[in-house]
Amino acid sequence: MSEMNNDSTRQDRATIRRDFLQQLSAASAAAWMSGVPQLVSASEEAAIQQPKPKADACILLWLAGGMAAPETFDPKKYAPFEKGISVDSMLSTFPAIDTNVDGLKICKGLENIAQVMDRATLIRSAVQPDLGSILHSRHQYHWHTGYVPPQTVACPHIGAWMAKVLGPNNPVMPPFINIGQRLEGVGEKEELKAFTTAGFFGSEFGPMNLPFPEEAAAAVRPPQGMNAERFANRDRLFRKLVDQTPQRDYMSDYQQESMLRSLDNAYRLLSSKDRNAFDLSLEPQKVREQYDTGRFGRGCLLARRLVESGARFVEVTTEYVPFLHWDTHANGHETVARMQQEIDRPIAQLVLDLEQRGLLDRTLVVVASEFSRDAIMEGKPGSNANDQTTFKVDNVTEMKHYGLHRHFTGGTSVVMFGGGVKRGFVYGETADERPLIATKNPVSVMDLHATIMTAMGISPRTGFHVEGRPFYVTQDGKGKPVTDLFT
Repeated sequence: MSEMNNDSTRQDRATIRRDFLQQLSAASAAAWMSGVPQLVSASEEAAIQQPKPKADACILLWLAGGMAAPETFDPKKYAPFEKGISVDSMLSTFPAIDTNVDGLKICKGLENIAQVMDRATLIRSAVQPDLGSILHSRHQYHWHTGYVPPQTVACPHIGAWMAKVLGPNNPVMPPFINIGQRLEGVGEKEELKAFTTAGFFGSEFGPMNLPFPEEAAAAVRPPQGMNAERFANRDRLFRKLVDQTPQRDYMSDYQQESMLRSLDNAYRLLSSKDRNAFDLSLEPQKVREQYDTGRFGRGCLLARRLVESGARFVEVTTEYVPFLHWDTHANGHETVARMQQEIDRPIAQLVLDLEQRGLLDRTLVVVASEFSRDAIMEGKPGSNANDQTTFKVDNVTEMKHYGLHRHFTGGTSVVMFGGGVKRGFVYGETADERPLIATKNPVSVMDLHATIMTAMGISPRTGFHVEGRPFYVTQDGKGKPVTDLFT
């Protein structure tokens, strides 16, 4: 593509991003002014039967940026690097390896995960909608909230739904904790902030953000030299500042009170022995080394400690930064090989440790990403999405061309462990030849959410009145759980 066309594509993306931000800002402002969310009553809707929970905690392992299913959990025909091979022959750039489940193969580089697949349900047919121009932020917003942006309300993150509907497992522990994602100093920070919130539920149900897991202990410890009396006095003064903030005139009483309750929760945690759960240095060195492949690995260890201490929902992410990590617009094969090394051992070790501690059955572990990737197709068949790959070539002439560089929404993989799901089970499939679309039992984001919520004991039809209308945990309350995934 010419330089002029590249400039045009960048301008189109900038325009879409600007419009998206304006719409998100309007919804966020409305959230601050919203009143008390009222549970939709049985008199207004058919009686809602909350399902019996199969799990009481959830860990979401978020592989942000677009994890290519054919390079991880859904291997296709392997095309090794060879100078001059055609791009359309690249379905997988990693060979398949055996797992400990007969007949089930995943990609080379995930040897440790391969040895715990007998504890897993593997969905190979997750699909995403065609949102026109594919912005990671739009798809991540959709995945995390269940709603395609923009919306007229600030939609709660699924972790906030669990915090609101289920409450904490331990009244001292934050029910919703987000590990590994910086919300400042990285690209598309405004969009990331838009869904990493409790939305209209209020601050008390929002996430405790821990960008660096190794620094989590400091986040729940008063500053050095701070005695109990001085700490309590600071808390009182800070409450006055909150009440006198210029934004107070734009906040409803409910939102103000929710913010103050969040301060109460933070104060209680900082004054409790439960804060030790945040301290990775308390783990034996051997255990820390097993997990320590980077921030994500340390985040998995922290997630295990937090769930042990009563956290309800924990998200651990490889972090979304444009053109880094799983956002493989270039150097796809080499980047995925590096990301495999980062996730393989920690995910497997987390599953084994939860099992060894008797926690896996009651903890739903979900491994997911916003969409998959393909070497030649953007979106899915029939999509008019812009081609956003960095190198638009027909043949591989350099290693940087080798890999799956384009976004693909027609079929991707989600892995679940524990939480009542079947063991050693594969659900759905994708085509063996391009286009690699879901060909059996497609699972939408809405139905995937319904499945997760059902496992946690929340009906997909659970809703609250917001701005005079019902707003549901799955879009319009229509999500259907995939019951075949459960034992």
